[in-house]
Amino acid sequence: MGGPTMYPVGVTNLNQVFSSLSTRRRYEVWFLRLGLADGSGAWWFRYLLMNPGRGGCALHPSGMPVQVWATWFPRDGKPQSFIQGFPLADFGLSERGRSPFFFEIGNNGIDEDSCRGRLQVDDHDIAWDLRYRSTFGTTLSSMGWIGFSRTPHSDAAFSGKISLNGRTFDGEPLGHGLQGHNSGYRHRNLWTWTHAYFPNPSGPASTFEALVYEMPLGMRFRRAVLWHGRKLYIFRDLRERRRDSEHLQWEFKCSRRGGEDIEVAIGGSSKSIHHLPYLKTDCSGSFEVTNNSLAWAQLVFKQKGNPTEEMRTDAGAVLEMAGP
Repeated sequence: MGGPTMYPVGVTNLNQVFSSLSTRRRYEVWFLRLGLADGSGAWWFRYLLMNPGRGGCALHPSGMPVQVWATWFPRDGKPQSFIQGFPLADFGLSERGRSPFFFEIGNNGIDEDSCRGRLQVDDHDIAWDLRYRSTFGTTLSSMGWIGFSRTPHSDAAFSGKISLNGRTFDGEPLGHGLQGHNSGYRHRNLWTWTHAYFPNPSGPASTFEALVYEMPLGMRFRRAVLWHGRKLYIFRDLRERRRDSEHLQWEFKCSRRGGEDIEVAIGGSSKSIHHLPYLKTDCSGSFEVTNNSLAWAQLVFKQKGNPTEEMRTDAGAVLEMAGP
């Protein structure tokens, strides 16, 4: 825990599939969050595989085993989600634990560095064709078959095109954010997660990610990762000052033995807070997850013997909570 940890270049397996198609109880999801470069909003895409060995949750109307989600967070409006489910018949998935990774269903797919989609939900037509590149990826949490949280692309730059009901977003770059990969036997009863992308006009961008969730016997998993100046700082000593699940605000402090300290605050406008029901893997019902993909974040980074650095983004962060 002394000095910064250098990122091990060449890590390419963070998207590898964990589940087999015979798995009866498990969710596995590959997702993207990108804030548009023009400041008009942010997009959240999810490619979900759930309980393939039992056909999802067959008795639930939103329990298809393969699902594709698209959520639009407009800068001056309320978020909108579009979700479509699919059977396993035409589903294509790379082999468990093998690279390169791919997930394909109809006009929708994601692989190591690109994704595409086409959803027609009610009277809405959403399509996207994106590519992304990054210099950093990490595993935030790894508990084997119980579950994991990975970020194959933490400082992702996106290019390509997105369309919503005839409105087109395109650019080179189109936006910035992350591509993540999570899986678990069940969802946690309580978690708080954030990711922030801090642009730097005079150098490489910095990113910050933190995760806290409940564990047995009243314990908590706590970890934060700062990618700054092409160096990795891992913090396990995360002390919450404020967690407001109603207004989606989070403040905390982290320290390392090497003399690095960070103070972090994340929040956002109430109109960008989005509530979505997630189906439990035992098919017993659903629970609410709250997400703001247009959050602001500010981070103060202190290193022994170096000037204090302050980083801020007005809408380049995502904050998500489940549980009270």
